[in-house]
Amino acid sequence: MSNVDKEKRQRVLDPVSRISEIIFGVLMALSFTGSLNAATAGHEEVRTMMLTALGCNLAWGLVDAVMYLVATLTERARNQTLLRIVRSASDPQSAHSGIAEALPGRMGEEIGAECLEDIRQHLLALPDTPARVRFGQDDFLGALGVFLLVVLSTFPVVVPFMFISKTALAMRTSNAVALVLLFIGGYRLGHYAGGVAWRTGLAMAAVGGVLVSIIMALGG
Repeated sequence: MSNVDKEKRQRVLDPVSRISEIIFGVLMALSFTGSLNAATAGHEEVRTMMLTALGCNLAWGLVDAVMYLVATLTERARNQTLLRIVRSASDPQSAHSGIAEALPGRMGEEIGAECLEDIRQHLLALPDTPARVRFGQDDFLGALGVFLLVVLSTFPVVVPFMFISKTALAMRTSNAVALVLLFIGGYRLGHYAGGVAWRTGLAMAAVGGVLVSIIMALGG
């Protein structure tokens, strides 16, 4: 396998996507475990909660996987449109305008003409692309990864209820596990972004707690 193929395989899901899906799954599971009343919940209520949490994350994992495919196809079509604009431009300046509009944020306004020309030359040197955008194997692997991350992130939050008979203790343990997972997720995001990782971890745990409170207040 070539280095290009290996790099493409490694980037089926980027770090931000992986961590974001895990955090989403943890928050969804927390919204269900937090709805239990520790003083009155019995075995049947706990069992119903666990099944509901798993069922919800299964559904949302499927939705996220489908939306991942939609976003992938949309981005691929957008890139193909940009390539056509650059290749059909009557002059370099028109191509530069198309490239600048496609760049994220204010990057298109701040990047210089020399850099825009480098991008134009790079795009012109690319091989011809298929007339229609299609899904590839890596796209379906990415969608499967999204689905599994959302679903599997449910289990660390609900496992304490399987092994701890006292509901109050199980809830405290579950919340502690969830906060640790949120901290780790935030830490990894902060590290990836080049910021202060532990601060991002603490912020993610705090934001997670606030989001769960809002979700529960809204009936989630």
